[in-house]
Amino acid sequence: MRPMVEFCVSNLSLGSGTVKKILEEENEVDVLEYGCLGNCGQCFVQPYALVNGTLISGKDAEELLAAIKAQIEQAKAEDEAWRELGF
Repeated sequence: MRPMVEFCVSNLSLGSGTVKKILEEENEVDVLEYGCLGNCGQCFVQPYALVNGTLISGKDAEELLAAIKAQIEQAKAEDEAWRELGF
């Protein structure tokens, strides 16, 4: 299953729009955009996205992208560990 990264349209101007575009071009995750993700306090302060339902943020687009990729790698490692255990 491909990771899913969700963006709030109201947050795109804070830097998450740049990250969204990069992820769409890389085509390794499913990228979705919504009018609102219900995290208005976070949305007003800094760029963020939801990665498989987990809120990930950064002080700028570069930090957000790194945090998203780290979260995706962590999820892949956890999935692999469960598979090795037979689940």
